[in-house]
Parts: sequence; C-alpha cells; structure tokens
Amino acid sequence: MTTEARNSHPIYFVGAFATGGLLTFMVHLNGELARYGNPLFSSWTAHGTGIIAAVILLLMVHRRRTPRVEKAPNAPWWAYFGGISGAATVILTSIAVNSPLGLSGTLALGLAGQVAFSVAADSWGLFGLPKRRPDRQDIAALGLVVMGAALIILFGRGAA
Repeated sequence: MTTEARNSHPIYFVGAFATGGLLTFMVHLNGELARYGNPLFSSWTAHGTGIIAAVILLLMVHRRRTPRVEKAPNAPWWAYFGGISGAATVILTSIAVNSPLGLSGTLALGLAGQVAFSVAADSWGLFGLPKRRPDRQDIAALGLVVMGAALIILFGRGAA
C-alpha cells in the first residue's frame, strides 16, 4: 500500500467497500435476468437502465451556470473501450453466476482476476500508468486473494 493510500480520507475506503457490495448486488440481479432470459439480454438491460439512471442523475445535478470556455484534454483512444469491457463483464458474470460457481465463487474469481490484472498493469505500465514493480506485499496479497477464491470454490457451502 502506498503512503498516499494510507493517508487518504476514510470516505474513499468506505466508498470502495460500498462499491463491492453494489457490485455483488449487480452481479446477482444480472444473473437473475440471464436465468430468465439470456446473458445478452442481461447486458442490454443493465446498460439500458444505466443510461436512463445516468440521464436522470445528470438532469438532477445539472447547474444552469455558463460553462467555462477551457478546453478539456482529450481522453486517450483506448478509454472509450470501457463500455465493451463492461458489457463483456455483465455477460460473463451472468453466465458464471448461474453455474456451479454461484455468486460467491464468481465474485471470488473475479476479484482474483482484478488483482492479477492490476498487478500486471502496474508492472507493465499499461494504460498510461507509471511502471511500478510489484513488491513482496503485492505478490503476497495476490496469493492470498487467489487462495481465498480457491477456498470459497473448493470448500464453500455449495461444494460437493
């Protein structure tokens, strides 16, 4: 953990933790949609309702002030692919949550994949990140997450 992370305001930690709960709820709801429809229907529905919610939120917080004339920097071309990975995530989790993995196994493996990919992204400096060589703590954390996922999948309540 970097010094900046240790000195961050607690609201960031609370927000990140709450996001994990919301993600779990979202995966469950998307899995239910896929069970009664299919994974593609689940993705379309999730993103369609997301658009509607975003428009409503934008209309609620929109201020009627004159915007500044400053030119915002252009986002890198690869930043626009977030929607593709979001759609793939909804489809794949909708399939996995309806498999023997269940909700906890799907999320445990998903977390392991997130940690593994983020360590690789830091290590290789992907997406404009500064290159940061993983230290022993990073590798130990990754190992613990992977072992935790294995425990949930192999010895969890749904295991045979």
